[in-house]
Amino acid sequence: MESALEGRGPLRYGPPVPEPGLPVVPELAAVLARAAERPHAEPPGGGPALLAAAQGYWARRGLAADPALLAAAPGAPALLLALTAAVGGDVLLPRPCPAWWAPQARLLGRPTFSVPSPAACGGVPDPYALLETVRRVRAEGGDPRLLVLAVADDPTGTVAVPEVMSRAVEAAAAEGLHVVSDETWRDTVHRPQENPVVGPAEMLPEGVTVLSDLSGGWLPPGWPAAVARFPGTTAGAQLRARCLDILTALDATLATPVAAAATHALGEPRALGARLAHAVALHGRLAGALYEVLHTAGALVRPPQAGRHLYADLAPLAPALAARGVTDALELENDLTARLGMPAPGGHRFGDDLDQLRVRLSTGPFLGDDERVRADLLTGAPDPLQAAPVRRALDRVAEVLGALAAPPAGAEEATR
Repeated sequence: MESALEGRGPLRYGPPVPEPGLPVVPELAAVLARAAERPHAEPPGGGPALLAAAQGYWARRGLAADPALLAAAPGAPALLLALTAAVGGDVLLPRPCPAWWAPQARLLGRPTFSVPSPAACGGVPDPYALLETVRRVRAEGGDPRLLVLAVADDPTGTVAVPEVMSRAVEAAAAEGLHVVSDETWRDTVHRPQENPVVGPAEMLPEGVTVLSDLSGGWLPPGWPAAVARFPGTTAGAQLRARCLDILTALDATLATPVAAAATHALGEPRALGARLAHAVALHGRLAGALYEVLHTAGALVRPPQAGRHLYADLAPLAPALAARGVTDALELENDLTARLGMPAPGGHRFGDDLDQLRVRLSTGPFLGDDERVRADLLTGAPDPLQAAPVRRALDRVAEVLGALAAPPAGAEEATR
């Protein structure tokens, strides 16, 4: 029998991907069901139809993409694992970063080095700290070769500031690093006009591989599919070939029905585009309301800009947390998960220090379990913030954190 302590550390107990909490689009489910009758398997790296759809997807975002320089796999972790193995060397990551990035390097025995993100945004390392880290690692005998970053970030729910991204990419190029740009949450920006996404592949075309997991907006998390765009150079073609070798060795191929659904989704048909727009707006409102609750309680949190999650620092509430036995991120995770009745992974899952009282909260669980209510929320009727499951969840967060922010009973009288 597994002990209670064992469940705290192994990767299989890591935080779940932020769920959309919404029904599958019927059109997409029908595509998957029809493809289930096909007897043939999808080739490693994806078939022609899927790669052509990915080419069109990136072209609509201003990135030229040759299908011969694209690849697909059952989820972004498989692609990042192949890229990490193919590039070799040590890996640099912003801090905090998605929980699934570092394990790919650890599985390969590759050292990882965290670089703090700037105050303005997550997902990208501070450019000066990046240069300092690279030079320190080399001075100590390391071999940094790969930088992974995100244009729209999990866990912080922020969009990388273009100026910061540009300087980080310049620093990476100057140090000869290959950049992997995780653009999983690119299409979930709440207000694109206010927070434009500018990817590193637009700044350094010859040195960036773009990665996008379709679970960010286009497919349910249970249908794993991701695509990668390699640089349009000889080195980029060689890198893709090596990655395909690795994916083939791992038998990391898309299931035929999921490949069909991914192909359909990447074509951005009207029904899916409308659903994504409604879902982004819905989660944007939920994230905004959750931000206000956290801010009112005294937590430090960046305003949400993308995705369906926020990242809160509860350091201002440390004395009250300590009074109930919570002194680090692991204890915070256990305490809030139990009290809120929803996943609340601690910052240690995302590369932050264990002694930092940080936590990621997701908006998907706020939608409740009633599929009819969740479907109605997509239409905006009723007002999402007045829907019963949403109101209960927000009130619960306010109650739990408000109790920490409130002065102890009798404190006011004692002061007098």
